[in-house]
Amino acid sequence: MPKIDFNLRELEIFSRVVELESFSKASETVFLAQASVSERIKTLEQKVGTRLLDRMGRRVLPTSAGELLYKHATILLDMKETAALEMESFLGLEQGEISMGASTVPGEYILPEIISQFNSKHSKVSVNLAIADSNEIKTRVLSGELELGIVGSKIRDEKLIYQELWKDELVLAIPEKHPWSKKKSVSIEDLGKEPFIMRETGSGTLEILESYLKDLPGNVIHTLNVSARFGSSTAIKEGIRSGLGLSIVSSRAIKTEVKAGLLKSLKIKGISMSRNFYLIRNRLRIASPSCKAMLDFLLASQA
Repeated sequence: MPKIDFNLRELEIFSRVVELESFSKASETVFLAQASVSERIKTLEQKVGTRLLDRMGRRVLPTSAGELLYKHATILLDMKETAALEMESFLGLEQGEISMGASTVPGEYILPEIISQFNSKHSKVSVNLAIADSNEIKTRVLSGELELGIVGSKIRDEKLIYQELWKDELVLAIPEKHPWSKKKSVSIEDLGKEPFIMRETGSGTLEILESYLKDLPGNVIHTLNVSARFGSSTAIKEGIRSGLGLSIVSSRAIKTEVKAGLLKSLKIKGISMSRNFYLIRNRLRIASPSCKAMLDFLLASQA
């Protein structure tokens, strides 16, 4: 029986096909034409001596032999990445890309300026920033898709490292011409009489709001007159301005509108709502030199 052999590039292409269940999608991630991907897989199957993938209509699924090879391929590719990162760290290389993610408020209202400041000091490093709700960012950091994440709430997971970054205050946002515009605060009972715009499930803002209201008498969180649920602070601000309802949002998110006189922020009587934003990373992933530079820069930043 001839000796089985293959190289890391072949394993990388094979792994992307398995993960994406598609030759065409895999071709985009490995920067090859679809025909080249098919040819590389054919060559790999010839080297191994058996079929590794089954074509099931539009889906591509691994055979039993393919599943076995994929299990070892992920280990070998992780070892390659670890070796490359440790060599880069040893040599002090600081270039390339950083893939990071953030929940809506830090992603839209804090990080653009901080990334600009970072770029002025590290011009050879490109930052790819994904914005999603806190739960999705945590999931993508755990999967290894993102090197760093910034979120507004914590979950218990021993694979995640949390480091406190910035403080944030939650306030009640109302239109400038609302009847409450002359007030500085309102009661939670009064708020229950107004249409209310809620953040989507998975939002760090929603989790913090629920944590503050859950212990109040009368099951307050369920007495709110929810008129809509939106997935971003920008959408909520437009909803408030259009008269759809009021909402509790980050004071950072409405800073510009309050200054321009378009919105006003109020406090809820007897409740002081604040939270922290956290820097998260996967404990099992070695930080590249460029990622380490961003880590240090974020921890030293004031926002």
